[in-house]
Amino acid sequence: MAPTPINGKTYANAREALEHKIRHVPDFPEKGVLFEDLTPVLADPAALNVVIAEMAEASRALGADLVGGLDARGFLLGSAVAYEMGTGILAIRKKGKLPPPVITQEYTTEYSTAALEIPADGMDIAGKKIVLVDDVLATGGTLVAARDLIERAGGEVAGYVVVPEVAGLGGRDKLGSAPLVVLGEEKPDQA
Repeated sequence: MAPTPINGKTYANAREALEHKIRHVPDFPEKGVLFEDLTPVLADPAALNVVIAEMAEASRALGADLVGGLDARGFLLGSAVAYEMGTGILAIRKKGKLPPPVITQEYTTEYSTAALEIPADGMDIAGKKIVLVDDVLATGGTLVAARDLIERAGGEVAGYVVVPEVAGLGGRDKLGSAPLVVLGEEKPDQA
């Protein structure tokens, strides 16, 4: 299916959109880190459209019943993916943003420690397959913490869908056996 032009623009796929729109910021948030800023992708209707369409397609293929969006950019992407799929979204929040009772999982990123939380009640996720959506895979700490939260609540992680992956940080090696989809990743049939 050919992409629909939006405001006269079109991208053949997410990979092309990311090549044109993602902004690389060296030494942010600290020296030695290359920050991959999706803000220009999110602000470009044609780029956002193709990214969300491919994320939703990947999430459907993983058999997701529900989308888990990670605070904060994962909320933006995950909500759009859930809408496209006709599912709900589980907002996986940073510590201290939800009223108790909550399930908390601490984790380490490439430059800090933090924690994620989900409600301990009122969420019927037991037995559901949840795809975790986030903007970037770096060290994998955030996605692993989200996976642990889902499993502690009785859900199953059907897979992970991210936009880019920061190479060399080993994040994918920490995710376990659930499938990982990285948009824009060169696949053998694209080479």
